Amino acid sequence: MHILVTNDDGPPSNQSSPYVHSFVRSLQAAGHTVSVVLPHIQRSWIGKAHIIGKTLIPSYFRPGTLHKDDGVASHHPFEDGKEEWVLIDGTPASCVQIGLWHLFQDRGPVDVVVSGPNYGRNTTALFSLSSGTIGGALEAAVCGKKAIALSYAFESREHDPEIIAAASQVSQKLIEKLTQDWPEDVHLYSINVPLRNNVAEAKILYTNVLQNRWTTGSSFEEAEVEEEVDPAEQEKEIREGERNGTNGADESSVARRKQKRFKWAPKFTDVHESVRAAGPGNDGWAVKEGIVSVTPLKANFCHVPNIKGEIKLSSKTSISGDQILASSSMPKLYAIIDYPDPYVQPLILSAIRSELKDLDVELISSVQQLPSPASPLLQYRDYESVDFEHALDQPRSSLLCAYVVRKALIRKHYLSNTISTWLVKHPQSPLKTHFKAAVNFELDYAEFLDEALVDAWDLNDSMTRNEARGNDNGNKEWWILKPGMGDGGNGIRLFSSMEQLQSIFEEWERDEENSGGEQEEEKEEKEKVHSPSSGNKVPTSASYGGTMTSQLRHFIAQPYIDPPLLLPSRENRKFHVRVYCLAVGALKVYVYKEMLALFAAKAYQLPSHLEVDLSCHLTNTCLQDGPSREGSVARYWDLEDTAHGPDWKEKVFEQICEATAAVFEAAAREQMVHFQTLPNAFEVFGIDFLVDSFLRAWLLEINAYPDFKQTGQQLQDPLIGGLFRQVMKVAVRPFFDKEAEDNDSQGSSEMRLVRDIDMGRR
Repeated sequence: MHILVTNDDGPPSNQSSPYVHSFVRSLQAAGHTVSVVLPHIQRSWIGKAHIIGKTLIPSYFRPGTLHKDDGVASHHPFEDGKEEWVLIDGTPASCVQIGLWHLFQDRGPVDVVVSGPNYGRNTTALFSLSSGTIGGALEAAVCGKKAIALSYAFESREHDPEIIAAASQVSQKLIEKLTQDWPEDVHLYSINVPLRNNVAEAKILYTNVLQNRWTTGSSFEEAEVEEEVDPAEQEKEIREGERNGTNGADESSVARRKQKRFKWAPKFTDVHESVRAAGPGNDGWAVKEGIVSVTPLKANFCHVPNIKGEIKLSSKTSISGDQILASSSMPKLYAIIDYPDPYVQPLILSAIRSELKDLDVELISSVQQLPSPASPLLQYRDYESVDFEHALDQPRSSLLCAYVVRKALIRKHYLSNTISTWLVKHPQSPLKTHFKAAVNFELDYAEFLDEALVDAWDLNDSMTRNEARGNDNGNKEWWILKPGMGDGGNGIRLFSSMEQLQSIFEEWERDEENSGGEQEEEKEEKEKVHSPSSGNKVPTSASYGGTMTSQLRHFIAQPYIDPPLLLPSRENRKFHVRVYCLAVGALKVYVYKEMLALFAAKAYQLPSHLEVDLSCHLTNTCLQDGPSREGSVARYWDLEDTAHGPDWKEKVFEQICEATAAVFEAAAREQMVHFQTLPNAFEVFGIDFLVDSFLRAWLLEINAYPDFKQTGQQLQDPLIGGLFRQVMKVAVRPFFDKEAEDNDSQGSSEMRLVRDIDMGRR
């Protein structure tokens, strides 16, 4: 589901808003898309108000560590595409309006609005009528959305993370159930959860709102003009009064005939006495008894009649927003879903919820939780965490998200060898015209470069020709150097002479010799993981980390593809196409039609023997920071038409499908040691292609566990979310539901089956 969250307590704060962060994390862990828009400061007791005549201004917030006040605020949106909450200098009701209609349209329609969790109960008429939490839900209801006001009734201002987490999980499951079974005459629900040790096992009842009144006088205390009241201390007094059932101010103060101010000091004894005097069945009584209260309301404060009784939640961990519950008629599937990227984790869970509706899916955290070793199990997790041994022991019931061995594809020097070996036996393969023949070599130290390249005839001949051409850049043959196991553009360099190639390795070794101490080592590690420290402009021999040569050892050199296809609307920046390929079993190969175009930081220029500005040549967006990332990612099918005609993208796509099918067949048939297909495994690969000016697609590299977050927020669900929905439909569902195998495994218009290879493994 897409859930919009607001509150009246403002951004996370241990003093005034201690629950919203935990609640949002619970929703996200359950696979929901969560959009957060909150008042920028506390707006308690403000009801459903809007501030007339005020122009509301958003600011932006990134939550920090759970239960710590270390979040980061900004007056401008964050530029890195990571999690971002919006803060509005208005009321909860205004936050709902702005959140629904102005902020999150790119995430799709909102399924339900949750206002809360409030710091304190919202039971009985006295609390409910003034509640900003309920006011936010009321605003959503009159906007035609399902709405839920959520409040936590605390008994201590010492926040227990375990109790808060349990309350958030109960709230998440309850919200899922209510949203699925929503009666037509209910406009909103008010939920009150008592924060007690047994909250996870607490009974849940439908209740009505207790009608009560202020009976002991004014809710304001007179204060002398000279008295300065600290708002934070006032807030603490009010919270203490609510917890203890006492009044929020000292009743012994004596009025004087002076200019006065009036401080908000509600008499909570009125509320607690009315609850004690009333019988069972109302919301106040339920919370007093440690029961979770669910009150169905209309958007005019009326209780919805004839909805009574206890609400039962599944004892199992359900990941479904549609509340998939245990059923004897549903096939059982256990799932370990722990993807190493928070950008991807909710998309996988959402895809399971969407595409595996007919399966009773239960999340577990380890294989040891299975009822028996043969129980159906899906593992979608980090490669190092996958239990391959269990899957190999249970090939008919255990499905993996990765092949055990696939280095014939994902290591550049292995990939080069895979293709060259295949072409010897299949010279007419599409790979002949879609992959640049490469020179593979091993090197420990720069001084041995000549020896390493003694058999590199094509490279040596090219360098000889370049030497004869002198400084004529226009006719030089440029080559590209790539570490065999590098990724993210790290270690890639251009060269056109042996001297330049030698200088690259010598520069890395000098950096290693000059570095010293732990600080330098840490700096080098950061450079390896992130981007060159000199900004976008990187000379051929730019520092990369001196240990790279001796540690990586394997390198390939290929003829540089020039000129590339350039698009005027994109400032003539070079780009490559990121393709997502799904390999299933032993072996079907699919290509996902939705693709990305990833652009270099600067307009393309011919490389020069004097200096190579890699920001013109490298299209890896992970090397780009700040403004240089602007406009670097686009949906492939949205690219402009070129002189090649309006159908150029379709032509390139067909080439991509041909080359992808051929390279997987080459690896499967010729490199069985280095690509071991399994009938109970599947894997998503990221494949990069470069399109030259003649409209030919060239295979660059294949990546396991590709970096999905480079897609950004705008395309997150339609492109990457759509990918995982197809993965569930094509790879996962047919494995566990044999009736769906024939239809789903044939692919679709979104996920094209490009090769079906029978490797004889079943």
